[in-house]
Amino acid sequence: MTERNERYSLVARSIHWLTVLLVLTMVPAGLVMIRISGGPLQNQLFDYHRSVGVVLMILTVIRLVYRLTHPPAPLPDEIPVWQQLAAKATHVFLYLFLLVNPFIGWVATSAYGAAISVFGLFTMPAIVAKDRALADQLFEVHLVLGLLFTAAVLLHIAAALYHGIIRRDGVLSRML
Repeated sequence: MTERNERYSLVARSIHWLTVLLVLTMVPAGLVMIRISGGPLQNQLFDYHRSVGVVLMILTVIRLVYRLTHPPAPLPDEIPVWQQLAAKATHVFLYLFLLVNPFIGWVATSAYGAAISVFGLFTMPAIVAKDRALADQLFEVHLVLGLLFTAAVLLHIAAALYHGIIRRDGVLSRML
């Protein structure tokens, strides 16, 4: 296959890799924090998870605005249509998740009655009244979406590696 050098811009790549770093630290923190008993470590993990969720929500808005004003180069023509559609569907899901699930976490945390201090810099306002039953339901949705997101991220990574290592068609190098 031919190597194409239609890279994403430095801004797009920087936002992408910052998102990767935040996701790869936040998801494990979220999984650990709900499986350990209460205490200082659990509190720190909750604070970190919530803080990163807020940052990711804001970063995703910035990323979408940037992407709308700076569209990426199209995928190489030799990529089958079904793979192009799968890539678009996966990207749409990832973007939606990065907006919706942190918001669900914010609502759930508000309903639980806990504060969301963003790295100690500011506190997010509660957006619903305290309601433990609602919080429990929303945290369940948040967890299921998080697991689906993890599956989509793994699919995204596998596709990138397939294009970079097996096909060598330039798709992976566009983001490196």
